Amino acid sequence: MAKKESQGFRTSIGGSALIEGILMRGVDKQSIVVRQQDGTMATTVEPLNQLKDKHPFCGWPLIRGVVNFVDSMVKSMKALTYSAQFLPEEEQEEPSKLDLWIEKKFGSEKAEKFVIGLAMVLGVALAIGLFIVLPTALVSLIPALRSGHDGLRTLLEGVVKLAILLIYMAAVAQMKDIKRVFSYHGAEHKSIFCYEHGKELTVENVREESRFHPRCGTSFLLVVIIMSILVFILVNTFLHVDNALLRMVVKICLLPVVVALTYELNRWVGRHDNLLSRILSWPGKQLQHITTNEPDDSMIEVAITALKLVIPEEKGSDAW
Repeated sequence: MAKKESQGFRTSIGGSALIEGILMRGVDKQSIVVRQQDGTMATTVEPLNQLKDKHPFCGWPLIRGVVNFVDSMVKSMKALTYSAQFLPEEEQEEPSKLDLWIEKKFGSEKAEKFVIGLAMVLGVALAIGLFIVLPTALVSLIPALRSGHDGLRTLLEGVVKLAILLIYMAAVAQMKDIKRVFSYHGAEHKSIFCYEHGKELTVENVREESRFHPRCGTSFLLVVIIMSILVFILVNTFLHVDNALLRMVVKICLLPVVVALTYELNRWVGRHDNLLSRILSWPGKQLQHITTNEPDDSMIEVAITALKLVIPEEKGSDAW
């Protein structure tokens, strides 16, 4: 049985699951460990090169949330692309004519950056479509809510967003390959808990830990939706917009504010262990029943290897 999380050390190290692997981000470096077809592990370690190191204002409260969110997206997308290279040849997709044209036009390195950038743009566009455009459009179809009732309308839009997120996650979780990714996600959480509890990083010790972590990046999406409801209700008390299209524009413009506030809230929750922090982290941990699975020992080994590669030499320098 998984043990309850203690009130001890909290690390700023975090990660994300990849295709048969894990990305771990430490204080000043990140590691990528992928389980290869022959059973061995491919490892790579590289410096983080965070923007705040060159531009200190990027580390300021509220600003750092948006900066870190974008930076995490870029690094995770690159790591995911890297991990896909280790799939068996028969499972790898043949490059399309567009892929071949891009590589010929820009070269392999620039082509990869272009594809990753395009994937991010399309991902953001899909998220805006699913969680802003669609809920606003659906609620605007209710005649009684087309004018006035700002608070009720925003609340109902939020309920639709939550429903879309849960349905989407539940559907994706049924895919065979994604189930394994979610198992690696569980291994990542368990290894970090083991490290935070001060225990030796062994398969046996990690296996005992909980897979539900209060500082999960996936849970961030759920908190973003909840925060957006609160922000939009507050904005609606000063700015009454009945037109559905204008409401969409306002919400898109407020996205950086929502992300920034959510990041600061997550930081506070991650650094405290009291009744309020447990209440605030509860919704995200419930979502992890969908986005994490129990890992096998080989997955735990990958997580341990990835984590060890980013643990700083100076003990405690990675405190949250």
